Amino acid sequence: MAKRVLITGITGFAGSHLAEHLLGRGGFEIYGLYRWRSRTENIQGFKDKIELLEGDIRDAASMRHLVEKIKPDWVFHLAAQSYVPMSWKAPVETLSTNIIGEANLFEACRKAECDPSILIAGSSEEYGFVLPDEVPIAETNPLRPLSPYGVSKVTQDLLAFQYFKSYGLKVIRTRAFNHTGPRRGEVFATSNFARQIVMIEKGKQEPVICVGNLDAVRDFSDVRDIARAYTIALERCEPGEVYNICSGKGIKIRELLDMLIAQSKVDIEIKKDPARMRPSDVEFLIGDSTRFRAKTGWKPEIAFEQTLADLLSFWRERV
Repeated sequence: MAKRVLITGITGFAGSHLAEHLLGRGGFEIYGLYRWRSRTENIQGFKDKIELLEGDIRDAASMRHLVEKIKPDWVFHLAAQSYVPMSWKAPVETLSTNIIGEANLFEACRKAECDPSILIAGSSEEYGFVLPDEVPIAETNPLRPLSPYGVSKVTQDLLAFQYFKSYGLKVIRTRAFNHTGPRRGEVFATSNFARQIVMIEKGKQEPVICVGNLDAVRDFSDVRDIARAYTIALERCEPGEVYNICSGKGIKIRELLDMLIAQSKVDIEIKKDPARMRPSDVEFLIGDSTRFRAKTGWKPEIAFEQTLADLLSFWRERV
């Protein structure tokens, strides 16, 4: 019998790749929560194979109705305000959407006549200020978030633990480190760089790329590997526990940009843009996914060079 799966944020970056991954595996009835104004280009290729249901995680009644209708076996909670710089411009909206939205989902699951396994998509931004001797970062590392977004994800993380302990909700917490690939929103650094390169290739932009902080070190995975990890997490991980999902390798944003430019045939000047700098930035985030790998056997399968090539191809088809 097919599992009934609810994905919040299905029209987004990770959500669309997760839905596509589940469809490829087979054996799932996929339901996706979307808002009436959500853009749906990310799911156009398989929209007819899923059922979309309109709703809003910030609306408790909407979430109760949704969960009662679907009675899901699995829930992947990916809907969020996920752009870190925006969280400084709109901290209240970020906190409200991410925290209240999750509480509404939990209450809906608690009151419905179903007992789903729930994956909470946390973030490496929860770790925030990391000391040099704390790398690679394990799940036991202190949480010192440096943005309103990071604070919201820490709260989601702890709220999930509380609902597991208080009500027995089968919640699995993940902290995925940076991930990119096709369909990544253009406001995010990797996708923004790729789009600018393609604009330059096609003569629609001067051969200058505007950048923010290039010295930050991040741990990148391909979004398709992350989608696979989320699925395995609900199959094999322990409710109540928290798991890092990451490659375990750090790369400077400057090196990443150089790799993208190397895959292009144009000469490009790099120019710093003060508007792209954050009020406070995390210097380095390199994760330790030993716990997750030991529990699931997961490991990244897509080389980062391929991820960047696919990201450039994505933009070459759209610009």
